[in-house]
Amino acid sequence: MNSVQWLATPWWVNLLVFIPVLIFLLWRRQGLQLKRRQLLFAAIFALSFGFVEAAVVVYLRAAVGLLPGYQGSLSQVRELSQTYDQSKSIDDFPQSLLTVEVFREAATIFMLVAVACLTAPRARERWAVFLWIFALWDSAYYAGLWSTIRWPASLRELDVLFLIPVPWVSQVWFPVLISGLTVAVILLTRNPQLAD
Repeated sequence: MNSVQWLATPWWVNLLVFIPVLIFLLWRRQGLQLKRRQLLFAAIFALSFGFVEAAVVVYLRAAVGLLPGYQGSLSQVRELSQTYDQSKSIDDFPQSLLTVEVFREAATIFMLVAVACLTAPRARERWAVFLWIFALWDSAYYAGLWSTIRWPASLRELDVLFLIPVPWVSQVWFPVLISGLTVAVILLTRNPQLAD
């Protein structure tokens, strides 16, 4: 895919771009009461879990025959995966595995919420930690896929972002941008005077 696709589908997924702006406006005055240590350990979890999610997706693609060359070496997979079209894989997925995938996605969100609740005592900080973990996890997911199978080949590749309640589809640059902005906003709104 050569051109940038500006809008995700369904249309309301595009509203996610306002989350970093909204949280900045809400949290900039009072600042987040999060210590560096809290964000550090949440980041370690998020980055590790992002790679685990990438590995699961590689295994799923191989299991349904959507990952060319998976029985060979990793370099063979990397060479052959350039022809892979993630956005069309949803149509090729067996219904049984698609059902498992929806439950896996729901479980992922529950895990991120649970870690956020364990990390911060107040609702506002829990929400911030959830967004922090989600953004880093999502970035680590794409980094994990690229480091293992060299997908996405570019930020303009189409991806199925989420399946709940319906498939969300956009180019990879969209979630990467939102994740990057979210991480930046949380770092900017964190109260730097907290002792760690």
